[in-house]
Amino acid sequence: MIDQLKQEELLEAIELFYFSYRSFTAGPDQILQNQGLGRVHHRILYFVARNPHISINELLKILQVSKQALNQPLRKLIELELVSYQQSDNDRRIKQLFLSKKGRSLEGKLTNTQLQHLETAFSGGKNSSLKNWKEVMLRISLTGPTNKK
Repeated sequence: MIDQLKQEELLEAIELFYFSYRSFTAGPDQILQNQGLGRVHHRILYFVARNPHISINELLKILQVSKQALNQPLRKLIELELVSYQQSDNDRRIKQLFLSKKGRSLEGKLTNTQLQHLETAFSGGKNSSLKNWKEVMLRISLTGPTNKK
C-alpha cells in the first residue's frame, strides 16, 4: 500500500510525465503535421534510422504493434519516398527497411528537435541527472504490462 505522502509525490510525477511528454513531442508534431504525418510515422522513421536494414518483423517487435497497425503508416512512408525496402540477401522473403535521403533528412530534423530539448533540460542539472533519468526511464519501460509474460 502506498502511503498518502508518497502517493501525492507519485501523482505529481505522473503529471510531470504527461506535461514533459507533451512538450517533448510538440516540436516534432508540428514538423510531422506539415508533412501530413503523425507520431506513428515518427516512431517508424526513428527506429528504421537507428536500425538500418531492419526487417519488418523486427520493427513490429520493437514497436509492439500488429502487422495491421504498421501496414498503413509504413505504406505511406514508402509512398512519400521516405522509407525504402529491399529483399534480404539471406532470405528473399524478408523485406529490410532503410531510410531514403529524404527520410534521413526528415528523421534528422525530428530527432535534432528532441536532442536539443533534452540537452536544454539536462544542462541545468547535476552531472548525475541524465544517468538517474535514464535509469528511471529504463525501469518504467521494463515494468509495464507489455513486458510481463
